[in-house]
Amino acid sequence: MAFSSDNIAVFLAVLDHGSFSAAARALGRVPSAVSMAVAQLEAELDLTLFERSSREVRPTESARALEPEARQMAGQLRRLQAHALSLHRGLERRLTLAIAPELLSAPWSEPLARLAQEFPSLEVDVLSAPQDAALRMLHDGAVQLALLYERPKVNDHESFQELGSELLVAVISPRHPLALERNGSFRLEDLVDLRQIAIVSSEPEGIDQRVLISRKLWRTDSHLAALGLVRSGLGWAYLPRRLAQPLIASGELLAVAFAHMSNELRLWVDVVWRNDRPQGLGARRLIALLQDIEGLEPRPPAVAL
Repeated sequence: MAFSSDNIAVFLAVLDHGSFSAAARALGRVPSAVSMAVAQLEAELDLTLFERSSREVRPTESARALEPEARQMAGQLRRLQAHALSLHRGLERRLTLAIAPELLSAPWSEPLARLAQEFPSLEVDVLSAPQDAALRMLHDGAVQLALLYERPKVNDHESFQELGSELLVAVISPRHPLALERNGSFRLEDLVDLRQIAIVSSEPEGIDQRVLISRKLWRTDSHLAALGLVRSGLGWAYLPRRLAQPLIASGELLAVAFAHMSNELRLWVDVVWRNDRPQGLGARRLIALLQDIEGLEPRPPAVAL
């Protein structure tokens, strides 16, 4: 048979990386081995899969036609391997969970308390990191699970369970000069040139554009630091409603009132894991416990048409 788990991996690596040398680096092989594997696959299929040039290779129409099923087969193999390995694994010694800073105020500690009761010998590390950094740790193997907002793009190596939604509310200090001038009432365009305190990565490619409005940004990776900066009158921010609400009630923060739209932003919350790595009993149980988390709004049921 022409296709095997090995040459499917090579085929997809060349598609993803655009050259034999880059694919070889990703696979931990030498470029000649990758080139030979592709040439052998093309010979067995009697198809040209890539057009070669001096610097890059370009997939042919045949390669693009085979790509969807190749990716599906690679995903099935990863899940099969993970399942087989998980059958031989019991409780892991340590479970590491990464949480986006905005979600630190969510009630995720109750599922961990229940996990500790069921598996008292399990060591648990809870790390806080901006969403892109948490995902990077997940793919590097530094953490087994990540509690994040839903991602704009789907990664073939990730599986996830939706847990509910979190409301972010736009807030500003009542002492901020513009808040005093406008009595807290703004149009969205008023905030474009007003400093925004954003809980994001320092790397531009890691920023979730859904939460950014202003041209002027101060960045932090801590929700408590963002809260402190806003309370000091240095700018406005989207903060989790459960974190901001007590301070709004006490008058320490002012909810920004948009004249023409809601000041709240709803983001869906997922627990994410790699689907090509076996999960221990602790990780599997925590995923199940997180699905019963209270305080996150569930997605409304689909309406039949």
